[in-house]
Amino acid sequence: MDYTEKVNNIVATAQFGDLIEFAYPERWPYLKWYSHWGVYDGDGYVIHFAAPDEGEVMKRFRNLLSLMQLPFFGDLLLGETKIRRQLLSDVKVPRGANVSISNNRHARRPSAEAEMRQRRDALLDKVLKYDLLTLNCEHFATFVRYGESICNQVPFRAKNTELKEATEKFKHLSS
Repeated sequence: MDYTEKVNNIVATAQFGDLIEFAYPERWPYLKWYSHWGVYDGDGYVIHFAAPDEGEVMKRFRNLLSLMQLPFFGDLLLGETKIRRQLLSDVKVPRGANVSISNNRHARRPSAEAEMRQRRDALLDKVLKYDLLTLNCEHFATFVRYGESICNQVPFRAKNTELKEATEKFKHLSS
């Protein structure tokens, strides 16, 4: 199944609050442990960390990284991200990436839909300092779904463990 078919399948089956994982291709062995994460928002949309509003120079730099098929490096290098609502089909990922609903990776029960919506609404359009280890897209997505920031892809960190620093940051921003 190609990427477009996978996206269409997710749009047809996903429910609000599902975790959407964009796994990087196997041909990038140094990134095979890294995925981009978002939260399904219904009607084909996902809420996720994306590029912040920026000037022309930064847009060109990000476009260059995208052409090199390194879209997420823009956030890592520039250090900023914005929580955006975007069509799932428009999320920039490298060719060969896999996209899937991944609700079973964090050993937690989802919050009530109203709680997820409240967290989503409070955080939408916020600009944050991106940090791969302490404030990343998986921390955000799990906070919206569970009310706790968890990231199982950070090496040398216990799996399914809340990162209280990230949870507190998101709670502060959403209060």
